[in-house]
Amino acid sequence: MKPRFFTLAAALLGASVLALGAADARPLKWARSGDALTLDPHGQNEGPTTALNQHIYEGLTERDHTGKLGPLLATSWRVLPNDPTTWEFKLQSGIKFHDGAPFTADDVVFSYERAMQPTSDFKGYLSSVEKVSKVDDLTVHIKTKGPNPLLVNNTESIRILSKAWAEKNNATKAQDFKNKEENFAVRNANGTGPFILVSRETDVKTVMKRNDGYWNKAKVPLEVTELTFVPIKQDATRVAALLSGEVDFVQDVPVQDIARLKSAPKMRVTSGAENRTIFFGMDVASADLKGDDVQGKNPFADKRVRQALNMAINRGAIQRVVMRGESVPTGIIMPPFVNGWTKELDAAPATDVAKAKALLAEAGYPNGFSTTLHCPNDRYVNDEGICQAAVGMFGQIGVKVNLVSQSKSIHFTLIQKNPPETEFFLVGWGVPTFDSDYIFSFMYHSRTGSRGSWNATGYKDAEIDSMIQSLSQEIDIAKRDATIGKIWTKLKDETIYLPIHHQALSYAMNSSLDIPVDVSNSPKLKMVSFKGS
Repeated sequence: MKPRFFTLAAALLGASVLALGAADARPLKWARSGDALTLDPHGQNEGPTTALNQHIYEGLTERDHTGKLGPLLATSWRVLPNDPTTWEFKLQSGIKFHDGAPFTADDVVFSYERAMQPTSDFKGYLSSVEKVSKVDDLTVHIKTKGPNPLLVNNTESIRILSKAWAEKNNATKAQDFKNKEENFAVRNANGTGPFILVSRETDVKTVMKRNDGYWNKAKVPLEVTELTFVPIKQDATRVAALLSGEVDFVQDVPVQDIARLKSAPKMRVTSGAENRTIFFGMDVASADLKGDDVQGKNPFADKRVRQALNMAINRGAIQRVVMRGESVPTGIIMPPFVNGWTKELDAAPATDVAKAKALLAEAGYPNGFSTTLHCPNDRYVNDEGICQAAVGMFGQIGVKVNLVSQSKSIHFTLIQKNPPETEFFLVGWGVPTFDSDYIFSFMYHSRTGSRGSWNATGYKDAEIDSMIQSLSQEIDIAKRDATIGKIWTKLKDETIYLPIHHQALSYAMNSSLDIPVDVSNSPKLKMVSFKGS
């Protein structure tokens, strides 16, 4: 199966920020709805966090705004001809960290081992890795547990930290975010990236200055002299800050303001599809739920209940009213960018209140039941609005939902706790590897070892686990894709999650900028060129 792409994404392909006229280096203030959760590059695998950290830290590879993978700290890579389980990466020479220390293979080995630690939120990327070793200062070998022809797809997200700096500052252990642990790397940073951390005030602002000694400055504009990241939770306040000139670039444009911003003088709006799906998750494994009014039973454990909830969601209404058309309804938690996507899998169930009520009655809940839904209010486009709409829809079939909306910093902790502290929740999942294995490993595999860290449903299936594990070792791509299709067919039938829509994005900025929507919603501001006043 080949990855499919949104129609909306076509607009991205011709966009460029490299030819915008006369260069005019200047500061840039960048706003979005929520702050990064940590500066530790291995602490939280969460969109705004990785989007900020990529300006300070770099990986062996990187993806451009269309999702195309290319070299970064690595110059080249290959599978050794005499050993299909070992990847060899050749590294860039002459690179220095922000503190002046040289970048070498020792830093890569250290960072990968750190990212594989139990406390790391990135260990799922490296579940197939057996050992990372240094060959020489500019060569690293990554040995996998079996042949893994797609390992390189996972390297973009593993950012490289200075080994000496981490050892000096007692930050060799990756942050355990879910248990609220801190280390020196949570509020301080030392990478090889285009910007150097100046100051960090959580939920207020993060200030970075241009790295004038940036090793790759000959290949990027790097015209932003000072980059300030400002979280502004309220939609109206964030838009007002842009219109007044207080900020230059808004990443989370409220859908209700897109038209107004498009018509505003000296404003520019860019739009496109994001490689992300929004959905609800449920505890399907517990014998009894704490947050419902059913004694001694778990309604979510019954597939008929899950199917009823799925049929109750009017995805078209959410698209029209809540998202103002800026979404694509779906029946699967896999965006069209991802290998494994098909039109058939993507088809959403028709809204059918009568049939949903009948399924609930058949499952033993003719009068419905009550439960609690946890929702973030500062992470996804209109996340709280989506939850509010769904609460009303669930109510139509007799399921009374108490909605708890809160900041993502609290919300994600509930999901990642082991055991989770939420039984019904909204989450959005992007796929930086552009492959189904990423979704399976994080969201469906049982919570064991390096896999399943975001599986708060409790879903376990030994056959599914085995098939997921096989994906990182199968060298026959056709056979691998067939296994992916088999997994998705079963998972869609099980209805472990309730898919809502694929998210579309709009960025707004002053007219001196032309920043295309990044499919991973991680704009690379080293690529900004100013048009001048």
